[in-house]
Amino acid sequence: MPPKRCATTTDRRRSTVIAGGFLGLVLLLAIVSLPWTLGTAGGGERWFEAVDPARALQPPSLDGPDVWLGTDRLGRSVAARLLLGGGISLVVGLAAAGTALLLGTAWGLTAAMFGGRVDAVMMRIVDVLYGLPSVLLVVLLAFAMDGFRERLSLAGGGGSRLLLDLMTLWIAIGAVSWLTLSRVVRGQVLSLRAQPCIESARLVGVPTGRLVRKYYLPWLVGPVVACTSLIVPMAMLSEAFLSFLGIGVQEPLPSWGNMAAGALSELNPVRSRWWLLLWPCALIAATLVALTVLGESIRIAVDPRQREVA
Repeated sequence: MPPKRCATTTDRRRSTVIAGGFLGLVLLLAIVSLPWTLGTAGGGERWFEAVDPARALQPPSLDGPDVWLGTDRLGRSVAARLLLGGGISLVVGLAAAGTALLLGTAWGLTAAMFGGRVDAVMMRIVDVLYGLPSVLLVVLLAFAMDGFRERLSLAGGGGSRLLLDLMTLWIAIGAVSWLTLSRVVRGQVLSLRAQPCIESARLVGVPTGRLVRKYYLPWLVGPVVACTSLIVPMAMLSEAFLSFLGIGVQEPLPSWGNMAAGALSELNPVRSRWWLLLWPCALIAATLVALTVLGESIRIAVDPRQREVA
């Protein structure tokens, strides 16, 4: 009878392969379908926002790729909007994770290396930002960008306005995603500074830059990668939630969050257009679960202590 540890390892590897395959499929479909979703229909509209009242609110069918997952009230293809919305959600999540990785690591490392008053001031700033709700921060940024949006709309810069909306969402989510990582990095560096090898290197006059490159960063790879991998699903959930509230990705640009918000009005006791709510909610749930499983696997893989326990 094989030991329980082997069975657990096999199950975890199988789950990791499934989660990675699902995320890779979503990203691949979003990339491959870009020429279709961003291409133009007969009236010169892009496919994801092409309006056709004749086929409004059609349930899923095999009549063509445009109606495989049904259509919305304006006759737009749900499949095209889901594909583009998935790419947008993943890009926002990865961008926020990258921002958290760079800013959190630099902030925590600087605070721990300087210590004293510098450390106290920097960590008090982190505490203050922790007390600000992320939703409030996004709302403030959205109101601050309203003037730019109106100018771009009057100037006919639709693409620039969409890019501005995405940048606002990315900055707002990234501005609060790095706080936990900075505390993790600071704690790890303070712990490493007390190690005999680090104290010996400092006594013999090893430069600070060399200490960071040769000692601190290699030891920080595990915790930083593990924490960053778990930031991606949190950022995607924040984007979906904010878009659901109407202060994230704005129409006509699709997002899983704003698609789910628009589908709520189609659920009623007389006739429910279930496909409008089912597909975005199912994709949000599946993607978050896959990202969490993948992040946990990465955490175990890069942390020898966790690997031994598992």
